[in-house]
Amino acid sequence: AAGPAAAAMGLPWAGWLLPVGLLLPVRLLLLLRAAGACPCREPRLCRPLTGPAGPEVFVFDVGKETWKNYDWSKITTVAAFGKYDPELMCFAHSKGSRVVLKGDVPLKEIVDPAKRAAWISQQVDLAKKQYMDGINIDIEQEVNETSPEYYALTELVKETTDAFHREIAGSQVTFDVAWSPACIDRRCYNYTGIADACDFLFVMSYDEQSQIWTDCIAKANAPYLQTLVGYEEYVAMGIDPKKLVMGVPWYGYDYVCQNLSTDHICSLPKVPFRGAPCSDAAGSQVPYATIMKQVNSSLSGMLWDEVQKAPFYEYK
Repeated sequence: AAGPAAAAMGLPWAGWLLPVGLLLPVRLLLLLRAAGACPCREPRLCRPLTGPAGPEVFVFDVGKETWKNYDWSKITTVAAFGKYDPELMCFAHSKGSRVVLKGDVPLKEIVDPAKRAAWISQQVDLAKKQYMDGINIDIEQEVNETSPEYYALTELVKETTDAFHREIAGSQVTFDVAWSPACIDRRCYNYTGIADACDFLFVMSYDEQSQIWTDCIAKANAPYLQTLVGYEEYVAMGIDPKKLVMGVPWYGYDYVCQNLSTDHICSLPKVPFRGAPCSDAAGSQVPYATIMKQVNSSLSGMLWDEVQKAPFYEYK
């Protein structure tokens, strides 16, 4: 799950009460017929959400029923990365929260405009069938700035946004980017063009050690100052800060130290990744709940890294 450091803002149903005549009900009826029977107890919950754009609290839902424990007074959008759950969709809509698809496709397949259009059409049809409110495009593939994929990816985002906005009223199209635009993991995208083409960029301010170019030692998943540098770089490119949503991790990394010094420097084995000699692949992700259960019984208890502005602990 992830969410930004921004104020929560609900999406009221009031938009459906505007005196827009008969056009809106007819369009809604056609949409419901195309999608099939509404799975919600109240048919209104199958309508796509509309409302003013504002600060986002954006959550990735990875399945099961964790959504039943969310603080729905804050959430504005849920990206469904797990198996489609109509109960989640109905409940989210009852709370004024959007539910959006996960979108991913091999970039080599969307260089061809016809294949690109076919993929977009499939996503729009799926969103309608499942009464969803848009799509979160999560393409984390390598792209060279001089490659056909570089231009095709920007066109994909623009054409996807145009199609969703045209076909589903009030829909939202977002794109996931690395913590920095500096070709992280060889993802050299047209960040300004993509930001212009969609509703906002979701900045994945985590896994920031996917490429370690300095000393091969354990570091925080999302070091504070490094994280801020990433946002400064996006803004310096001319991207409106209002188009950036901060993604934060609800997990840490467990590293086995080859050597642990008295001043808490943990040396890691070298596991290369996309050109870098070391990476966080030397460790494994650990959920927040597991961390909090283990920290008090660890060798060190909670420690603080003043440089990275991050907590850590040591255990055996």
